[in-house]
Amino acid sequence: MSMLRQNVSFDPLTRPSRRKLSSLTLLAVLALATMGLMATTTASKAELKLCNTTSSRVGVAIGYREKERWATEGWWNVASNTCEVLLKGKLIARFYYIHAVDYDKGGEWSGKDTMCTTDKAFTVFGVKDCVKRGYKRTGFFEIDTKNEHDWTVRLKYPDENGKK
Repeated sequence: MSMLRQNVSFDPLTRPSRRKLSSLTLLAVLALATMGLMATTTASKAELKLCNTTSSRVGVAIGYREKERWATEGWWNVASNTCEVLLKGKLIARFYYIHAVDYDKGGEWSGKDTMCTTDKAFTVFGVKDCVKRGYKRTGFFEIDTKNEHDWTVRLKYPDENGKK
């Protein structure tokens, strides 16, 4: 899901002459500058977000390629029918990997790509020799962001068809 946003910048100090601005003009300039700042802030918002559309609480771990190494992080606790930002800022990879655990009903969302995890909050670099290094070897499913800078994953039960 991508939205085209326009960056707007406005420099209230740049003006064609040195005339003194009236207070009404000054207020208009400040209002435009504030709107430009808000537009720039909104435009720079990019993130990887996960929305839990299930009736259960879930724990989420993510994996991704960071420059020349793999990183795996967890756990985000995401309440039923809520969203959580997993990574803030412009996405640095095309593919991200998700593993989620249903705390209330049991079960998990996993896949064929294995990465290292632990039972408590973690950040692990590298995906090889998980067990030798004291971690669990866990299956993740792949998310293709198509190189977008902002992406939302919707977690659902297979039989829910995305309905809340």
